[in-house]
Amino acid sequence: MSTARDLFIISVDQPPEQAVGQGDLSLALAGAELIDLIGAGAVTVDGDRIVPGGPPAAGDRLLGEAAALLVRQPPHERIEDWLWRRGRDLSAGYRTALERDGELVRRRSGRLSLGPEQVAPADTPARRRAADRWEEGEAVLTALASAVGLGNSGDSDGNDGNGPSGEETGLETGTETGPETGPETGLDDAVTTVVAAVHDAVMELEAVRQRRAIENSAFANLWRGP
Repeated sequence: MSTARDLFIISVDQPPEQAVGQGDLSLALAGAELIDLIGAGAVTVDGDRIVPGGPPAAGDRLLGEAAALLVRQPPHERIEDWLWRRGRDLSAGYRTALERDGELVRRRSGRLSLGPEQVAPADTPARRRAADRWEEGEAVLTALASAVGLGNSGDSDGNDGNGPSGEETGLETGTETGPETGPETGLDDAVTTVVAAVHDAVMELEAVRQRRAIENSAFANLWRGP
């Protein structure tokens, strides 16, 4: 299983009040793929640009698809641009893939199971592996989850009781500057650069949402009249 698959499983294994926006999740999944490609030696990071190397190990179709989409001719693609390009509807792609692999099951929410249909992780080794990484505060998964708002709400320590807090992992979560760098975080420079880009992209997407909400409200008030 890849970091992206683990992140998706963690995101759907949360209570309703911690539901993750699909746009935010798609950006984080694109970042997770890039981090996995770095770990596999398939890419390196030069400043804010992605430099492709050899192909990743076979076995993960979506990660192979991500590698095939890399820009191999200089000037190489900026990390930010990759997140937006690869991230388009990526969460839907992971949902489809995980359902096909039997890692997700469909269920209905609400009383008497009459609510809208949702997906939840199946009780599989993949779910247990993702849960172990999450509960242990594995640095990469925690940093990406924090970018989409997981693990940084709830009690006064910034922990919802299900995942690690920022204090436990040495990460700054939910801030405009993104995660701290350094050996105490467990993130190397390349991974920190990717995680910071994910944080920035998620904040940019939220700014777009807020701007559209304001514009729609102003338009509605205009038609409503005095």
